[in-house]
Amino acid sequence: MGESLGLSAEEVLMTTRSVRKRLDLERPVSRETIRDCIEMAHQAPTGSNAQGWSWMIVDDPDKKKVIADHYRDIYWPYRDQKTKLGGDAQSTRISDSANHLAENLDQVPAMVIPLHAGRLEGADTFRQASAWGSILPAVWSFMMALRSKGLGSAWTTLHLPREKEVADLLGIDYDNWTQAGLFPVAYTVGTEFKHAKRRPVDEFVHWNEW
Repeated sequence: MGESLGLSAEEVLMTTRSVRKRLDLERPVSRETIRDCIEMAHQAPTGSNAQGWSWMIVDDPDKKKVIADHYRDIYWPYRDQKTKLGGDAQSTRISDSANHLAENLDQVPAMVIPLHAGRLEGADTFRQASAWGSILPAVWSFMMALRSKGLGSAWTTLHLPREKEVADLLGIDYDNWTQAGLFPVAYTVGTEFKHAKRRPVDEFVHWNEW
């Protein structure tokens, strides 16, 4: 499985962050390293043990540029709309980080697009929950596997309004596969990450009634 940082399971769980500004755009990431992380992700639970997932890895510069342009076409109008709402210092910091990712997305060593078998348009709550519950645990495991090896990513979905165009670019059978997001993959600049600031968990927990 290659080198790892030697972090405990608790450290990985508590310090896997969305990484944008600290993605190292200069250091190559081997295909074997990405494959190792996906292999770890495949230990995640999946509905009926069907493993109805696939992973599209994009490291071709021209294709990364096209995907990044699609992403930016959606991102900047979205960002302008969010800016009109104002925000505190933390929101501004997150926006600056997101801007940096949008501006440099085509420079990341690789993009990973997880896919779930089937389309979900018009699906009821049961089918939606079953489908996402069969791919998202593996996606989160992939992000934690990256973290364990000194790499990082950010969970992005802004390319999905152009899902069909990206599918055509990459030869994905759009009628039979749903893209679950877009994950830029790179080593991180430094490997120390703090715990995120979160509100107390008791504000969110309910026992037996709301």
